[in-house]
Amino acid sequence: MSLERPLVMGIVNVTPDSFSDGNAHFQADQAIAHARLLVEEGADLLDIGGESTRPGAQAVPADEELRRILPVIESLRDCGVPLSVDTCKPSVMQAALAAGADMINDIGGFSAPGAIEAVADADCALCLMHMRGEPRTMQDAPSYDDVVAEIHDYLHQGARRLRQAGIAADRIVLDPGFGFGKTVEHNYTLLRLLPQAVGQEYPSLLGVSRKSMIGAVTGRPPSRRLGGSVAAALAGAVRGAHILRVHDVADTVDALRVWSAVEQGVRA
Repeated sequence: MSLERPLVMGIVNVTPDSFSDGNAHFQADQAIAHARLLVEEGADLLDIGGESTRPGAQAVPADEELRRILPVIESLRDCGVPLSVDTCKPSVMQAALAAGADMINDIGGFSAPGAIEAVADADCALCLMHMRGEPRTMQDAPSYDDVVAEIHDYLHQGARRLRQAGIAADRIVLDPGFGFGKTVEHNYTLLRLLPQAVGQEYPSLLGVSRKSMIGAVTGRPPSRRLGGSVAAALAGAVRGAHILRVHDVADTVDALRVWSAVEQGVRA
């Protein structure tokens, strides 16, 4: 895909317990309908997940995760945009790719035993994210000596592991993992210094939509964080983010169009 402009990735949570829209699209038909709506609203790609990774979330067995997401992947293969699958389990990665997924988005940074082997011989894109700890414990007093430098090093060490396994550089995307083992201060430092955190060698993915870092500043619950989420997405775009992972596709697409018009002008 061309990365000349920021791409909008629409979130499709096939879960009963995601922090923002848990249970809203838990049934396959609900998730499929929601995904097609996001495409109509301008999503460039979709990110399908069958396991909540919110702070404190409990792990889901691989067979249950697959039961949730496979019908969705299979039904959306003809939707006109690439499909990403949000998972950290090698067996789920393999099954999702066999079903037609185009990208694997791994919050574990492909560090689980067998994860790299599960994707190495495919031709899919790979998003490698930083997380400290695991969802159940990651927000238990996270600390860093230098959050930007440490996350940069983690991401690029992970990318080197992928390259050493024979994975081409143009398959790799890096995500600093906003909210995954970070305080509010850490999150805003990373957003402000995004180019330093992810570097220039690989494209970056920004996932801040409706997260607690937005609520900490606005004082609003997840369902009312649209304005803050769009502002954070634009802050990421200004700083070079290539993919914006969002719940609110139409509003983010509109904001990017206006931003582009300001920066590049509008033809009469």
